[in-house]
Amino acid sequence: MRLYPVFADIAGLPVLVVGGGKVARRKAKSLLDAGARVSVGAAAFGTAWASWIDAGSIHVLHGAFDPAWLDGKWLVIAATGDRALNARVAACAGERRILANVVDDAALSRFHVPAVVDRSPLLVAISTAGAAPAIARRIRETLERVLDHALGALVALADRQRGRIVRRHADIAARRRFYDWLFDGPVLPLLRNARHAQAEQALLDALATHGQESAAGSVALVGAGPGHPGLLTLQALRALQQADVILHDQLVSAEVLAMARRDAECIDVGKRCGGRQMAQERIQRMMLAHAREGRRVVRLKGGDPFVFGRGGEELAFLRAHGVACEVVPGITAAVACAAFAGIPLTHRDHAQSVCLLTAHGRRATHPLEDRALGDSRQTLAIYMGAEKLDELAARLISRGRAPETPCAIVENGTLPQQRVIAGTLATLPGLLRLQAVNKPALLIVGEVAAFAREHAWFGELVEADTAGATQDCASVAVA
Repeated sequence: MRLYPVFADIAGLPVLVVGGGKVARRKAKSLLDAGARVSVGAAAFGTAWASWIDAGSIHVLHGAFDPAWLDGKWLVIAATGDRALNARVAACAGERRILANVVDDAALSRFHVPAVVDRSPLLVAISTAGAAPAIARRIRETLERVLDHALGALVALADRQRGRIVRRHADIAARRRFYDWLFDGPVLPLLRNARHAQAEQALLDALATHGQESAAGSVALVGAGPGHPGLLTLQALRALQQADVILHDQLVSAEVLAMARRDAECIDVGKRCGGRQMAQERIQRMMLAHAREGRRVVRLKGGDPFVFGRGGEELAFLRAHGVACEVVPGITAAVACAAFAGIPLTHRDHAQSVCLLTAHGRRATHPLEDRALGDSRQTLAIYMGAEKLDELAARLISRGRAPETPCAIVENGTLPQQRVIAGTLATLPGLLRLQAVNKPALLIVGEVAAFAREHAWFGELVEADTAGATQDCASVAVA
């Protein structure tokens, strides 16, 4: 280890930045964020400095570098873009035993500014000793995805209760086990869900149980998004990597499941139209059984669990049985499929509202009974609508939609095999009879659906002309 890693408390201490450009300003900002008294010296300053100068946030030193600028400083950063000047700043700092950093010049630097993952008061610093800052940045990006944003609150809570923890667990091994429980148990999920008072009470209750912390299970209702692994949220990714058991739907892609913890038990509980069925009640009982065994359960659903995903029913069931539960939203199919088809769901000139519908409801009432759905300035996004397109088109036309209303079917949205079939309410049913449409498929109805022809950027586009004939369109290169 060539460098000695250290976190410095520079709050209230005088420091110096030499340079008046963008890089120097970025370095000055990090010093200001740490509470330092920052002086900046340069022959000229860019316009971006004006707000700080006007507010008196920094002490400005105009002109050529003067070694006297270093008097009384604790550290200095040279960021001028002039290597000879930077070397002079570093040499003068060394004569005064002041630590110096020269931007992009490890040989001249006595300390290095790391890439930082900030979960204050938790900080994770990554350094390559100045050899490859770009690689440190990429590692930081990876850690940003992995480290829970609630970890800062967990560290702050542990700090507040440190005295009680030390008194209760004088034995180092017992104290270590308690901190393991604090990290793995119910406290972190409570903090993640902004339940700070309950999290603190859970810690205090655990201290009062003479170290007999229970391994309470939990369930997270997680939206997997439309299938593209890049559209999985950070919180969903963390839930997958922490899960002991994953109960997933059929629509969850293999690429998303591959991002789960390697030793997690994955159970397919998907319902297949016309195929194998697993009763909802059985799925709920499975979640309850695994949670009562102290396991962390993820109920993984395609899209969003609260948009035609029965997440509301499952949440009510779990709450009724006293199971700790959280909801991790996902990008729902209507939003994702429309975006990947180049269709804006709302548009100032064409659509001022959007309505999400399912062609398969629990009740006998048809989803298109409402006459308001005939409004030409409202976009309809209909889940599982392709197989009933003839009936849906007829009903929409009877509710006032024009036969020439643009519409599009997005098949396998966001996946490499995505296909968009574009037409109108009059032409699309006939086109679909010529095209074997695979599930899942989303139907979009409204003026904005016409944009699929103009803005297609992902997957294949198939069109119907005004006469109802099909047109062969070149596949769009996948971005």
